[in-house]
Amino acid sequence: TSEQIEHLHRRFKQLSRDQLTIRKENFDSIPDLEFNPIRGKIVHAFFDRRNLRPESDGLADEINFEDFLTIMSYFRPIEMNMDEEQLDRFRKEKLKFLFHMYDSDHDGKITLQEYRNVVEELLSGNPHLEKESARSIADGAMMEAASICVGQMGPDQVYEGITFEDFLKMWQGIDIETKMHVRFLNMETIAHCY
Repeated sequence: TSEQIEHLHRRFKQLSRDQLTIRKENFDSIPDLEFNPIRGKIVHAFFDRRNLRPESDGLADEINFEDFLTIMSYFRPIEMNMDEEQLDRFRKEKLKFLFHMYDSDHDGKITLQEYRNVVEELLSGNPHLEKESARSIADGAMMEAASICVGQMGPDQVYEGITFEDFLKMWQGIDIETKMHVRFLNMETIAHCY
């Protein structure tokens, strides 16, 4: 809505310190991100050109307000008047954004190493979990992904990694639409996001 855009514009101006663009270091002023174990991946996603324009690649050094709105649109909640086709497109957009966060080398696949990195980052705040345990969790999840996406594999087959189509299969039945959204689109919470 126009009201949400106005709120986001004020937030953009706070982050950019009234400049026309935002750089990665501007995200250092967001306390909610400070302790997030995947903070780097979240910030990186704002500058990942694949999330800004179709058929783009690489990283942007800075983003303008239009780019900021594009990224924030991935986090908007579902609207009650969406039909099935709109909901499906909305879901795929959110999952594509999430896929890009995992696919750090931009090759269109989430490899075992990329998945291990994400799991290790997510679990890094747990002092009772060793790195080997995190690797085992990632390896088990990758084996499950292979069984969901490829089915029974032969002993000499190697699962190259999760493609976006595989990713869609894996997330089937999981309610990403209501889980992946930002709640700071009103002024009370914007004031708390300095």
